[in-house]
Amino acid sequence: MKQARINRREFLDRSGKLLLGAAAGSLASAGPAYVPRKEKPFVSIVKIRNDNIGAAVEEAIDLLGGIGGVAKGKERIMLKPNLVSPLPQATTKPAVIKSLAEMMKKAGKEVVIGEGSAASPPFNVQGQEIFRTKKRELLDRMQEFTFDSLGYTKLAKSLGIPLVNLHSDELAEVKVPNAFVFDKLTIHRSLTEIDLLCSVPMMKTHALAHVTLGMKNLIGLYPGTVYQAVRGRMHDLASEVEPSGTAVAIVDMVRANKLGLVVVDASMAMEGQGPTAGTPVKVDLIIAGTNPLATDMVAASCMGFEPHEIPTFTWAHKAGLKPAQLADVEIRGLALDKVARKFARPTVYAWQDIRQNWGAREI
Repeated sequence: MKQARINRREFLDRSGKLLLGAAAGSLASAGPAYVPRKEKPFVSIVKIRNDNIGAAVEEAIDLLGGIGGVAKGKERIMLKPNLVSPLPQATTKPAVIKSLAEMMKKAGKEVVIGEGSAASPPFNVQGQEIFRTKKRELLDRMQEFTFDSLGYTKLAKSLGIPLVNLHSDELAEVKVPNAFVFDKLTIHRSLTEIDLLCSVPMMKTHALAHVTLGMKNLIGLYPGTVYQAVRGRMHDLASEVEPSGTAVAIVDMVRANKLGLVVVDASMAMEGQGPTAGTPVKVDLIIAGTNPLATDMVAASCMGFEPHEIPTFTWAHKAGLKPAQLADVEIRGLALDKVARKFARPTVYAWQDIRQNWGAREI
């Protein structure tokens, strides 16, 4: 897929309000970092029937061995939705998080919801321009506004579980084994205190990463008070390694955390110019797995992408993450060829091309 170089006006006209969700303290350990399972990983694909998202989520988890299996020995769990902006059509549906939280609480688990959103007017978006920022007061207000706007504040209150703003508050440094970009990463301390991180992305295309799924969703763990919203500093450093300025940063963050469950919200997906300016499409699927790379490879295939097209997968393989190919994954539930559809592709940019036209200024 060819990368495009465009001027500022063309970029703004084409992408509209494109909000890239790609957008310290003492040394701590977030580990053990994600280590692929040795046995053949399995991924479940379930159809949402009659708009009953909760039932589909439960079925997808049951196909993995039930919540008792996927969370065995894991007492403290963080659910990480993709709330890139306050736009409901571009974010994880609360119903998916609600179902997971209820299952986990019923199993006696301690559950929190954590997110560090990328951008929102009027905080770091003014007109058609999106700004970097490290200002805690601004980021805190933006995160509160995003949680409120999308119904997550109300949801967390009804469930009796905390919401964690991953942009600020108490942070910690963690080591990244064999890092591509960051030998040490600064993350919210709560991520070092949980036993399991569950990524719950919305299925979308993405103008830098091609797709945004379970692993890409971890860009939201980069705190804006350190790496800037919309993770400008992170992208700058990552782009010295590979053009997207995204894939290597994703893999570094995956290896620094306890990512052991991915549940992809494909009730409503987004195709075209994601992650926020694309076209919503009703897919009515839930895809789940305990191996993040395997789950993302299956989900991307459901979108009509070949694994070799996705830079994140290429760099994950360079890091030694498995599986190496889709044939190494056992799919449970619906067959892949019964649900796959070719998503409209995004125009894909190199980070430096976007940076010249957007996100260069800081407030």
